[in-house]
Amino acid sequence: MNIIENISGKTVAVTGADGFIGSHLSELLVQSGARVRALVYYNSWNELGWLGDAQQSLVDQMELVNGDIRDTELIRKFVKGCDYVFHLSSLIAIPYSYEAPRSYIDTNVMGAINVLQACRDSDSLTRLVHVSTSEVYGTAQQVPISESHPLVGQSPYSASKIAADKMAESFYLSFGLPVVTARPFNTFGPRQTARAVIPTIASQLAAGASKLTLGALHPTRDFNYATDTAAGMLALGLCPAAAGKVVNIGSGEEWSIGETAKILCELSGREVEIQTDDNRIRPENSEVFRLLADNCLIHELTGWKSRVSFRDGLSNTLEWIQRNKHLFNPERYSK
Repeated sequence: MNIIENISGKTVAVTGADGFIGSHLSELLVQSGARVRALVYYNSWNELGWLGDAQQSLVDQMELVNGDIRDTELIRKFVKGCDYVFHLSSLIAIPYSYEAPRSYIDTNVMGAINVLQACRDSDSLTRLVHVSTSEVYGTAQQVPISESHPLVGQSPYSASKIAADKMAESFYLSFGLPVVTARPFNTFGPRQTARAVIPTIASQLAAGASKLTLGALHPTRDFNYATDTAAGMLALGLCPAAAGKVVNIGSGEEWSIGETAKILCELSGREVEIQTDDNRIRPENSEVFRLLADNCLIHELTGWKSRVSFRDGLSNTLEWIQRNKHLFNPERYSK
């Protein structure tokens, strides 16, 4: 394991702090003693996204900045004076990327360039953590998937993330920017919306559905609990030896969608029929059938490993969704 820095007392910027993973990471950073500057996507209701669900005493310690990752000058000001930057702002839903691919270029590629350039111009930066996704690997060509696996743009979303990752690589190679690309596999947990499969299943069960309506049941995923993913990102940010590298964050276990549905049914104490909805199935050549992380590199660099078991994570997620049923509409497929 390499040397790990201390985040306490450091000024840390988080883009996408109002998102699912970003809100968990922002909480962890405050708990670790960092001075957190949190970018919240501007809206006229002054809502804080998932930071509104976070522990209020932690949110009160954050410097909240309303803005848009596509705004070059705002991002330049946002990262100024920061020791660490965690870039999570991204347009993520895969089905919507089939309909609006240009939006993914504007947010995921141009947004990343804004952050990279702002960090390059900074005189205080220690490290930038650029957050990628396991979707860039496409369907596994070898298992487990290591960081050397070929990149395959099987959806406009994954293609946009590949482009952003390559821009991050170019800023390291061209300018020596201390950037590490964190590549999380399928993160799940409280605050995830029904665009993802686990909250889709759990919200239907919480609503008392007699049938579960899902897409393909046989694809497998490496599911990693949200707080574990956040801890992995922090560990990479604090590891000098990670600079210039691409590093997977995954549990090293895989579960099929069908198996996941059965466990959630068990946890809810219900037996329900599972049916397939063609509207939830990706285009044939776009479906990613298997994702399983090789997590040796992050363990070697930082000692990180997942702490929350899959079953415990599902139980926590189901409990959170049952408390927040008003946030979900199981009758409507969320893209």
